Amino acid sequence: MEQASPAQNLMAWLSGFGPGGLVALALGVLLIGVLFLRRNGGRDQAEAQMAELMRAQADLNGRLAAMADVFGTRQAELNQSIGQRLDGMSQRIGATLTEQTRHTHENLRRLQERLAVIDAAQSNIQTLAKDVVGLQAILSNKQTRGAFGQARMEAIVADGLPMGAYAFQTTLSNGSRPDCTIRMPNGAPPLVVDAKFPLEAWNALRAAASPEAARLATQQFRRDLDTHIRDIAQKYLVTGETQETAFLFVPSESIFADIHEHHEAIIQRAQRQRIVIVSPSLLMLSIQVIQSVLKDQRMREQAHVIQGEVAHLLGDLARLDDRVAKLQSHFSAAQKDVEMIAVSGTKMMKRGEKIVSLDFAETAATPAATPPEPQPAPRGVESRTGLLKLRVVDED
Repeated sequence: MEQASPAQNLMAWLSGFGPGGLVALALGVLLIGVLFLRRNGGRDQAEAQMAELMRAQADLNGRLAAMADVFGTRQAELNQSIGQRLDGMSQRIGATLTEQTRHTHENLRRLQERLAVIDAAQSNIQTLAKDVVGLQAILSNKQTRGAFGQARMEAIVADGLPMGAYAFQTTLSNGSRPDCTIRMPNGAPPLVVDAKFPLEAWNALRAAASPEAARLATQQFRRDLDTHIRDIAQKYLVTGETQETAFLFVPSESIFADIHEHHEAIIQRAQRQRIVIVSPSLLMLSIQVIQSVLKDQRMREQAHVIQGEVAHLLGDLARLDDRVAKLQSHFSAAQKDVEMIAVSGTKMMKRGEKIVSLDFAETAATPAATPPEPQPAPRGVESRTGLLKLRVVDED
């Protein structure tokens, strides 16, 4: 780094005072010089030194003006630089605020969409709550509960079997009316399905708040279910009119699972009386098995018809085979004729080429060969030979 000169150091030291401080400094120096001259010299010398001081002051004033101009220029440049930086910062801040505003709007839009989804889900939950309340109202009435179980059983049967394979509320010979009877294949008696499951005791069992209440509700539920199973066996198992086994439909998978888990004695008692407790899934599976058996029966009943149709189909296939063989022979004969025509055409072309290249001078010197006997040619061949002769004459 270059070392600053004394003049530069002085200017740097004077610039630290500012314009007002420099004026005060100059006046102080002038006064000191005047006092010094009055004390040490004459008047003329003092005036000369005063003039010198005035020139120094004028020079100092010029330099102060130049320094003021420099300070003004530097101040303007500084202001311009600060303004440019402020403008750039304002632009960056504006772009950042615009981007933040866009992100905020996008997040608000997504939030509104999610709130709309939440509102839809809340409305669905409210609808489901109303349905649950309606289901509780249905299950609170005995007759309504029976109608609910029967409606579900009828929907499963109607969806799984064709029309005519089942009947609802039919009257048996003893006057009883089962909820559903399913027609069995091969003329067997129909299968009875009962949908009147005792839900009152079950609800009381689930609502028991103490072990004693649960024990009493369990005993009541077993008695009600035993009574219902005995009624089904007495009313719906009619010898020769219904199957020896009947279905007791339970309208809930959870109830069915709880019965099999905690009431094994009821299951065994029902099996001894030939009553099968089924859930909606088991009833659907049983109906699918019955439907498969019915389809197999219908196929066996129509087996002779199918065999007759197959025999007719075999006869049609035999006739089709004969006709294809005849058509193949016709095609073979036609192909042979086409091949013979192609051979004849090739021979004629070769003979024509020989006639075209024949040397008549050498032919006149040699004895004429015995011409072959003319043979009748096909009509198409004769016309083609005539055209060949005309072509030879034109070339000569």
